Amino acid sequence: MTNLLLISAFFLSGLLGIIVIPNILLVSHKKKLFDIPDARKVHNTPVPRLGGLAFFPAILITVFVIDAIGMFPVFGMEVRDLIKTQTFLFLFAGMTILYLTGEVDDLVGLGYRYKFVIQTIAAVLIVLSGTYMHSFAGLFGIEEVPAWLGIAASIFIIIYITNAINLIDGIDGLASGLSIISLLTLTALLIMHSSFTYILLAIATLGILCVFWFYNVFGNARKGHKLFMGDTGSLTLGFILSFLVLHICQADNTASAVTNNWKIIVALSSLLVPLFDVVRVSLHRIRKHRNPFLPDKNHIHHKLMRAGMTRVRSVLITIIAIDVFFIVFNAVLADKINSTILLLIDITIYTAIHIVINYFIRKNNGGPSYIPVEELAKSEPELAKELGLDKTQGADQSVILNDSEESGSSVILNGSEESEKDK
Repeated sequence: MTNLLLISAFFLSGLLGIIVIPNILLVSHKKKLFDIPDARKVHNTPVPRLGGLAFFPAILITVFVIDAIGMFPVFGMEVRDLIKTQTFLFLFAGMTILYLTGEVDDLVGLGYRYKFVIQTIAAVLIVLSGTYMHSFAGLFGIEEVPAWLGIAASIFIIIYITNAINLIDGIDGLASGLSIISLLTLTALLIMHSSFTYILLAIATLGILCVFWFYNVFGNARKGHKLFMGDTGSLTLGFILSFLVLHICQADNTASAVTNNWKIIVALSSLLVPLFDVVRVSLHRIRKHRNPFLPDKNHIHHKLMRAGMTRVRSVLITIIAIDVFFIVFNAVLADKINSTILLLIDITIYTAIHIVINYFIRKNNGGPSYIPVEELAKSEPELAKELGLDKTQGADQSVILNDSEESGSSVILNGSEESEKDK
């Protein structure tokens, strides 16, 4: 009966998405609430960026409805205890704060300092609920940790994961696709040692996310069927993922230390690509004397495109394949070798991947960056005139600018429908 409830949760959440998302598209087009193409973005058609508005309501309704149904005696589920109720009240309070913050940012813009403060407040709400790390899974030789250290580490992890999902949201289907992979992994781990309500939260998130992913990847922007999740969606997703990871990081008294450590490592491995990408990009910006909190085009998806992957879906499949590799690789080795050594191996592999990507970027003379023809006509009128381009041509075309230091600037006209958001 429990399985029936969880399956129902997936379809209920998905159904809510099917109902809500078309209405978000309708309102966005009526009110012209678009992510407008500019010189730093690849998509060349205005696209609504409020898809994330559907996430929180769909998840909240699904969790409460299915959890309430599960309390009926016919399902044989035990009555929810007070501690769990308090934990989820803190979770939903934090989600509400981030949901509203993301909405403000998507509509009018919000500075990264304000978002950081609000993320910290939301993270504190989670640890106040009693959800924080009890162990470092043997990393650097550290097993169980005192409460103060576990709380500090947990606040950092919540902010880290939330921003990692936000920053990896750079091409169609990437943030949502990686989140789907992570949620599937976390659901499997939760089934091994956790309670119904946590599994329900993961399944409810999966339901709405799968519907959004379909619109985001396969929707036609010119027909008004495509939308982005925006900060509203990415902040909500990152917060839920961090909460589930932290719950798994809490020791299961019925399992051995080895099993607990294995679960922690696999849970974090499900997010390894976005987590590593944030560190690499931040270090790159610092090395170039740039603000690490301001956007650029050095994320892994940008680099793969500069390396010669001209189709966004090829980039998407490649990154998801890398993510799945790390999950399987770490799941196989986590209970066989020291977690510190395993982390060093992961870093080595990830570095090797970027060395290969950098090789192809150099081979591709630095690779292309993209700018809509209309934007080129505005920002570089002389270059546009020299190339014979004007605004009337740019309705469905973009220009590929090769801006590498080695090769100078060249321009290619590109009519691709592929889209990318810059983060």
